[in-house]
Amino acid sequence: MSKDREFLWRRLHSLLGIIPVGLFLTMHLFINFTATGGAESYNDATAVMEKIPFLILVEWIVIYIPLMFHAFYGVYIAFTATPNTGRFSTYRNWMFSLQRFTGVFLVIFIAWHIFQTRIQKALGTHVDYDMMANIVANPFMLGFYIVGILSATFHLSNGLWAFLVSWGITQSPQSQKIATYVTNIIFVILSVVGVAAILAFV
Repeated sequence: MSKDREFLWRRLHSLLGIIPVGLFLTMHLFINFTATGGAESYNDATAVMEKIPFLILVEWIVIYIPLMFHAFYGVYIAFTATPNTGRFSTYRNWMFSLQRFTGVFLVIFIAWHIFQTRIQKALGTHVDYDMMANIVANPFMLGFYIVGILSATFHLSNGLWAFLVSWGITQSPQSQKIATYVTNIIFVILSVVGVAAILAFV
């Protein structure tokens, strides 16, 4: 792959990780958070989403195709990239390693989550509060989902930091430092929302 082509692929990978994949993840977590209000609240929120016109087409264009590109190209990056110890601090290189690890783990987690929800729905299973409650009634699955949620919120928030750098939005050390604080706050907020949501099904 030529350097110019690889540069464009990496830019696209970075962009799709934020828009639309990151936006969808954020929306998904907040919709799931309605489960803290009980079964009726969650079922009402998901029912609204199910009424979106041409839902299957929208899901493929807005979610699945961008997600698959981001995931598969991300795995390629994970196994070919090396930490830039000359440019970034030890902390940033740890974040790079965690980004790579969580990305590979998320390919497995998201595939399993889609199998347990969207594919089961296509096979005739009703996706609602009770379905999720049955899934996380297994302690192993609950732990798996919590790790998956935390991996997703970290991957998004740290990916946002990388996006800001790679797109030239935060170029100075000071702006990158501020971005670190902001993205860490985003990580904490989304993690609290996501974990509270999954625990609401227990």
